[in-house]
Amino acid sequence: MTRNVICLWYDGTAEEAARFYAETFPDSAVTAVHHAPSDYPAGKEGAVLTVEFTVVGVPCVGLNGGPAFKHSEAFSFQIITEDQEETDRYWNAIIRNGGEESQCGWCKDKWGVSWQITPRVLLEATTDPDRAAAKRAFEAMMDMKKIDIATIEAAWRGQPAA
Repeated sequence: MTRNVICLWYDGTAEEAARFYAETFPDSAVTAVHHAPSDYPAGKEGAVLTVEFTVVGVPCVGLNGGPAFKHSEAFSFQIITEDQEETDRYWNAIIRNGGEESQCGWCKDKWGVSWQITPRVLLEATTDPDRAAAKRAFEAMMDMKKIDIATIEAAWRGQPAA
């Protein structure tokens, strides 16, 4: 049994969210759906109470706890991507499913969970020991919503964007 599981609070939509994540990201699945054994403040007996799922191998549980708490950017899933196609695929899946764009590779899904869709090259560029190169890549990122790898790479090398 896993000893540390991320618990995400939903207002009745935990199963819908978990199924979307399982369909969107590799190494993700809905592993169990549990129904309430009796009425509770946010639902009735028999309603979906918790959903066990994984997101890119990370164990999670979705709790249908009601409207009392909302997600914030203080928690996010960071998905490391290998190329622009993968970056676009995940970003677009979240946005097209009712999500919202934010800055610097961040977006929010329709349930309010924040995601960082982060190309590996962005991490390499912004942590380069050559501080001038890292600064150029970082400053290029600051103007972006979804990360454009070609622009990051050009900034990193000190070249104008194509």
